[in-house]
Amino acid sequence: MTLSFWRYTHLALALFSSIFLLLASVTGIILAIDAAQEKTLPYKAANFDQITLGETLPVLKKTYPEITELSIDYNQFVTLQAIDEDGNDINAYINPKTGKTLGTPTKKSEFIQWVTGFHRSLFLHETGRFFVGVISFLLFLISISGFVLVLKRQRGIRNFFSKVIKEYFAQYYHVILGRLALIPILIIALTGTYLSLERFHFFMGEEKTKPVKTELSAEAKKTSIFKSTLLSDVKKIEFPFTDDPEEYYIIELKDREVEVNQVTGTVISEKRSPMTVQLSALSLDLHTGRINAVWAIILAIACINILFFIYSGFAMTLKRRSSRIKNKFNANESSIILLVGSENGSSFRFANAILKQLIDQGHKAFITELNSFSVYPKAEHIIVFSSTHGLGDPPSNGNKFKVLLQNQPQQQKIKFSVVGFGSKSYPDFCGFAIEIDRILETQNWTERFLELQTVNDKSAVEFVNWLKLWSEKTGIPLAATPSLYNHVPKGLQKLMVLDKTAVSDTEHTFILTLRTNARAKFSSGDLLAIYPANDSRERLYSIGNHSGNIQLVVKLHPNGLGSGFLNALETGNTFKARIINNKAFHFPAKAPKVALISNGTGIAPFLGMIEQNNKKTETHLYSGFRMETETVSGYKKFSDEMIQKQKLTSFHLALSREAEHVYVMDLIKRDAVFFVNLLQQGGVIMICGSLAMQKDVETILDELCLVNSIKNLHDYKKNGQILIDCY
Repeated sequence: MTLSFWRYTHLALALFSSIFLLLASVTGIILAIDAAQEKTLPYKAANFDQITLGETLPVLKKTYPEITELSIDYNQFVTLQAIDEDGNDINAYINPKTGKTLGTPTKKSEFIQWVTGFHRSLFLHETGRFFVGVISFLLFLISISGFVLVLKRQRGIRNFFSKVIKEYFAQYYHVILGRLALIPILIIALTGTYLSLERFHFFMGEEKTKPVKTELSAEAKKTSIFKSTLLSDVKKIEFPFTDDPEEYYIIELKDREVEVNQVTGTVISEKRSPMTVQLSALSLDLHTGRINAVWAIILAIACINILFFIYSGFAMTLKRRSSRIKNKFNANESSIILLVGSENGSSFRFANAILKQLIDQGHKAFITELNSFSVYPKAEHIIVFSSTHGLGDPPSNGNKFKVLLQNQPQQQKIKFSVVGFGSKSYPDFCGFAIEIDRILETQNWTERFLELQTVNDKSAVEFVNWLKLWSEKTGIPLAATPSLYNHVPKGLQKLMVLDKTAVSDTEHTFILTLRTNARAKFSSGDLLAIYPANDSRERLYSIGNHSGNIQLVVKLHPNGLGSGFLNALETGNTFKARIINNKAFHFPAKAPKVALISNGTGIAPFLGMIEQNNKKTETHLYSGFRMETETVSGYKKFSDEMIQKQKLTSFHLALSREAEHVYVMDLIKRDAVFFVNLLQQGGVIMICGSLAMQKDVETILDELCLVNSIKNLHDYKKNGQILIDCY
């Protein structure tokens, strides 16, 4: 079954039962706390589980001239109904060892009685009990579907309790608490369902729920039950009216009812309780927590978790739906088409802001991904919002656009505008948007409306510059306040600077060590996103996990927004950032050997991976730098230490500005046999650094594959043997 089936099943069940589960959970918490509180009352005798009837009955008969009944409740409080020597009626908790009165039984408070009635039937009598049974069964199905979703998320039962990637608060704790509370919630659901079915005699007819008389063995007829029966196994004892041997004790045990000779203690007759009655009692004990204070507290916590699951489940659903494309009008009736290409969703944020304003002003507008380009029969304007990925490459949701554009020409003239999003830190700034703009201009059905506009670093000011031009030319008024389009992610974590190396005239790279809060989870290869100007401009840095702290290797660029901000930090300073899981670039868990290839600051995640290579996987580090510096010397010292600890097998250094002018690519060519064998043996190559280095390395590896007649580079990438994180 697909993930979407289980997800929609889980959501549908939760939607249908949420209100009832909310009410049942709140009342369940109250009742569980009440059950635990009862255990604190001082009415239970010491060593109760070791007291036999033979010890208790003689003491009671000596203390009380006339006894009617003795009962033991689920708290193991002993209640006696009798008449004392002064002729007073006794209905009290007693010490079964001494017969001493401990207290008077009292009814539950009106509030607890009200909560109990509401929890059982919603005050709807039998109809309410039926609804409660249905909701209990739905809770069981919700638990099962949630269990399946966690299995799929964690990729199997073996990884059920392994690390959960924290994307945001609701998602993380929904999974974490769901795993911990699964068993208690399943027990609550199953016992609640059983009790409801048993109430309506689903399993057996009412006449079959009565005790059934059974034949006694010869040994049972001779053995005194008083010596062998513990008081903890007894529910109730009805005492004989007189001392006549023909008058018997009627003792109700947990699994049967017996008549006992009051003189000899031998069993006269026995009636076994049906299994359904015993299961009903067990279900009630488990469902209410009445027999154990610890279990009652666990049930209360489980109910609190259910309340949290209701919140977090809906929060996850709303977050998931908020990132979806929402269209009021369909593509065939819309006059304005917004096409979006985005790798991480930021371009959608700008486009959705425009879409909402257009619709609010009565225009029929439609938004979709570039890869969903189609024929738009009533379109008058097409606006393309697109980012660029890699070295001028399309984002993942725009890689089919050029083919679709050629295969689906429009039947009418359409005005087009292109807005490119990117960063001037990269040489191919808005490269894909520029390519789209050029291709659209060559179509026979297009008409340029505005020149290509570019937006650097998600700048709201630059975006508004385009918006003003488009709004003025179309006559459609759109909000031009930059703050409306600015965005800084919520839920940023506070980080503290523990250590920072200095930069100098000859050393432009520095190492920054940061401490996160105790709850933060990250691995080497993840990304740290910072917001130096406290606006939408984001800078990403590869993380190395160094002794549980974040370690960054940063090159200080002249007027660099991110590097300048980080370099200005001092030990003890704090700032806010977010950790982005980069699961596709984590150190492989099962590879026979690994080759790590980096240049410049790309070495950062590899330092952490090597340090945490506790399995001592065969690992080879290939790194390229311009020249020997103090920092590079530090890497050599670190590598020597890791080689001694067998966490690193070899370190190969290339210095491009030294006398020999060696590049990383030269090292790969030199060790061509090693790399070919590594790929053939299922090893993994990880590449981190500049995009230019990545392309050069890929070219060499592709040539090695071709020359040695092995699979091509694309196949190894698809197989997860080539992992890349380059910028």
